[in-house]
Amino acid sequence: MSSPLPDVIRDFERVPAHIVAQAAEFQPAILADVAGRRGALDGRIKALRPRMKLAGTALTVEVRPGDNLMIHAAIAMAKPGDVLVIDGKGDQTSALMGTIMMTACKKVGIAGVVIDGACRDSLEIDEMDFPVFCVGTNPNGPTKNIGGRIGHPVSIGGVTVHAGDFIVGDADGVVAVERDKIESLLPHAAKKVKDEAARIAAIKEGNTAAKWLDSALRAAGVLKEGETL
Repeated sequence: MSSPLPDVIRDFERVPAHIVAQAAEFQPAILADVAGRRGALDGRIKALRPRMKLAGTALTVEVRPGDNLMIHAAIAMAKPGDVLVIDGKGDQTSALMGTIMMTACKKVGIAGVVIDGACRDSLEIDEMDFPVFCVGTNPNGPTKNIGGRIGHPVSIGGVTVHAGDFIVGDADGVVAVERDKIESLLPHAAKKVKDEAARIAAIKEGNTAAKWLDSALRAAGVLKEGETL
């Protein structure tokens, strides 16, 4: 019988840095669309400031609500380019991270933090210009007493994220894409950007009608066959 996995998984495959750099050129919305219109975390997890952006590979952390012991451990073992993806159970009664921990994250090369929970010291984090995505803020500090897990799959914002997955975020929110899928999506993302630019240009020239609209309305039973708007 195989032995159970340890609470801390130290080694896992990450998205290569050059793929991260290429994927980071695309908005989360574009990548979510070409990934089947999925992978976006619930909108309650949003940028601490709208200008904040992040892209990198997920270092997953699961904690008990209000306890950040395992986040400290994750910072100690993180590699440059990692994004801490923290399942804080959506708790907003205390902050899991603040200026001290965010400063450490920035120093060791962590690309950003995504928390299904709260942070604090938001003005100082804003001045640091370190990308943080969270549910909200709370002045209460956390405890550091309870074990958790690192490197295991987590459920965050309704999305399952595995260690090593690609994570990208901007003012719209955060999108997670499976590690073994992201590279294959890049050509599709590039085509979508090109197609959308062409459509916007056509709209500005006065071609505002969506060519697919009438047929979609017929399929939905809104228009009869042969009828148009």
